[in-house]
Amino acid sequence: MSDTNVLDSGYSWRRLALSLMIAIVGNIGMWGVILVLPAIQAEFGLDRASSTLPYTLTMAGYAIGNGLIGRAVDRFGITSALIVASLAQAAGFLLAASLPGFATVTLLHLIVGFGAAACFAPLIADVSLWFLRRRGIAVGLIASANYLSGAIWPLLTAGVLVSDGWRGAYTVFGIAILVVMIPGAFLLRRRLPDDAAAQSDRISLARARSSGFSPRMLTLLLGLAGIGCCVAMSMPQVHIVAYCVDLGYGPAVGGQMLSLMLLGGVGSRILSGLLADRIGGVRTLLIGSVLQTLALAFYLPSGGVTSLYIVSMIFGLSQGGIVPSYAVIVREYLPAREAGARVGLVIMMTIVGMALGGWMAGWIYDISGSYFLAFINGIAWNLLNVGVMLLILVRTRRAGMVTA
Repeated sequence: MSDTNVLDSGYSWRRLALSLMIAIVGNIGMWGVILVLPAIQAEFGLDRASSTLPYTLTMAGYAIGNGLIGRAVDRFGITSALIVASLAQAAGFLLAASLPGFATVTLLHLIVGFGAAACFAPLIADVSLWFLRRRGIAVGLIASANYLSGAIWPLLTAGVLVSDGWRGAYTVFGIAILVVMIPGAFLLRRRLPDDAAAQSDRISLARARSSGFSPRMLTLLLGLAGIGCCVAMSMPQVHIVAYCVDLGYGPAVGGQMLSLMLLGGVGSRILSGLLADRIGGVRTLLIGSVLQTLALAFYLPSGGVTSLYIVSMIFGLSQGGIVPSYAVIVREYLPAREAGARVGLVIMMTIVGMALGGWMAGWIYDISGSYFLAFINGIAWNLLNVGVMLLILVRTRRAGMVTA
């Protein structure tokens, strides 16, 4: 196989499948703390805002890791990044499971989040390098691992949570990461040939020049949009279990709704990937953002358990494709040699939005006594994202270069 024919090849799809398996395990670092949030609150006697601090630290580490590890991938490759990150994440889980004190446990979540980051933006960027015509669906599939992880692990560890508590679940997470991620990382040692990267770059650079945006300005705009969309996105994802507890349905029902939401997100990411290959990342992201606004509005009148199940599925189907669409846009406009750094930076900003939104929703709950205003807050932030996407769309339409 020639260097230029490696894009969209059989090897590309096999590499995607392996990356998907690694990411399903490695992304538990993002979802584990959400699963055990009520148990941590009860054990340490915390209010709702304080109990979300481990999540906030997880997302802070996740954000930093996506930015820093993305740059490292551009220079050293994905294998080294995954090995170091898996050791860090496993250590964070295992230490948190064994050490007392809320402050210590909270700080360890910074390490957990940092390690988990290697399995999101850096791995998405690596997969995107190996595709050109089918880049959208490839990115959608690898990004869906994040949601598959959040949907699968609550089911796998339900018995452990009942019998051994959240510390037992964290021990299982740490061991699984070591067993799966390190061997898998060694199978991803192959680097993209220079000729294949140049072939992809010719299209990206032409689109970037025609849009009138500098690489820095486009990255900043995407980062700003990412904060807005993910402040909104975090409200149901972070607080759905606690919300169900408040309504008297219990944490198990909340966990099922979270799984349903994330499974819907998997479908959304795959469909968005297929759509991005046809109409481009900008339009795909705009569609997802508008649908997310509508889904958040549906939560406002919903209080019954059946309606919450339905709305949670609608929310997952509406918002799942938003974040991977940022990676598609970056690869459509910016060169392959900067993929890790640029995708990592933009995804980092989406995670900043998730961390801010998760805390903000808890704070609004504490001062208002309900989640109603938290949903309103999420809708307002999401309109910022819609505005940025409209700006990019108008500029690129004038140049006639919205799609590939």
